Amino acid sequence: MPFEFSTARRIIFGSGCLSQIGSLGREWGQRVLVVTGRDPERAAVLRSHLNEAGVTSLLFSVEGEPTLPTIERGLEVMRAVACDWVIGFGGGSAIDAGKAIAIMHRQDGEILDYLEVIGKGRPLLREGVPFIAVPTTSGTGAEVTKNAVLGSPDHGIKVSLRSPLMLPRLALVDPSLTLGLPFEITASTGLDALTQLIEAAVSSRANPMTDALCEKGIRLAAASLERSCFHPSDLAAREDMSLAALYSGMALANAGLGAVHGFAAPIGGIFSAPHGAICAALLPHVWRANREAVEEVHREKFTRVSQWLLGDPQATAEEAQVWLEKMGRRLRIPSLSVYGVTSSSVPEIARRAAQASSMKANPVALSQEALESILVAALAHLKGVEG
Repeated sequence: MPFEFSTARRIIFGSGCLSQIGSLGREWGQRVLVVTGRDPERAAVLRSHLNEAGVTSLLFSVEGEPTLPTIERGLEVMRAVACDWVIGFGGGSAIDAGKAIAIMHRQDGEILDYLEVIGKGRPLLREGVPFIAVPTTSGTGAEVTKNAVLGSPDHGIKVSLRSPLMLPRLALVDPSLTLGLPFEITASTGLDALTQLIEAAVSSRANPMTDALCEKGIRLAAASLERSCFHPSDLAAREDMSLAALYSGMALANAGLGAVHGFAAPIGGIFSAPHGAICAALLPHVWRANREAVEEVHREKFTRVSQWLLGDPQATAEEAQVWLEKMGRRLRIPSLSVYGVTSSSVPEIARRAAQASSMKANPVALSQEALESILVAALAHLKGVEG
């Protein structure tokens, strides 16, 4: 079975490894742009390590999930102070913003020239400035993916800037950075990682390497997700979830995703709902629709994933469905209606989801009617749970 596999050029994993960042990065220059989330104070320790290594750092804070104007502002800042390299420090939003700034710094034209769906889709031809990804949540796996998800306010959608050239030079994964994260963030990002592992495992583009990563990652997440939420200072659980997120990024970058992430793009673009919460709310219903629609020969994938998820060699896909629904309730995942999604929104969301790039690797083609049914089921089920 022929396949291709790519990931970050170098990965360093382990609690405390952040202390190495100054000595690792200073070969690329003495001035670095540090892209953070909305709380730049979290990067104080990082900046201290850089300063000790003689590296000057400039902060660029990303409020919420990155948009095209965010990247344009970041590029202006970077060019104004002549930074040599970029660090993305934070969750998936900060890392994706950092990736986009690093690659676009050396391209001709504007960012729309290179975007899928809403832009010209031109290939990125020049390698960007060196980029280091330092995740502080256990969710997106963005530290090892070759794309950046960006919102376009003008189009009401999220799209990807994508190229193998966007793979980070270094992924520095320090699980101790996730200690003490709030319950809601731990739950939504952890369920995003689990969703990515499940979708990559049943993907039409799965291969033996991604299967191995998905099995290990699903087992880790199933064992440690709930513990990391209710015991936020449990370092062993945090290490498990950091590994699960890392594996999910490596898997999705090589096997693709599916309908959950196909829905997440338009919902997040229209309603500004948190990505992880969207995925968690939809996962059980997409799971049901896919396993019922796939041909018999492909159902073995769903059985295998169910066995990994439940840790039971006799587990069925129906039992996995129940497990996913119960986990969403235990981790207090809100209804999509909290973010403004209503039954009247369903046709337009389904129409846009059908065009999303993530849909290409879904294990089965889903009709407009099937997509609408998934959304209706998700809204009805979650309203029932909350009410």
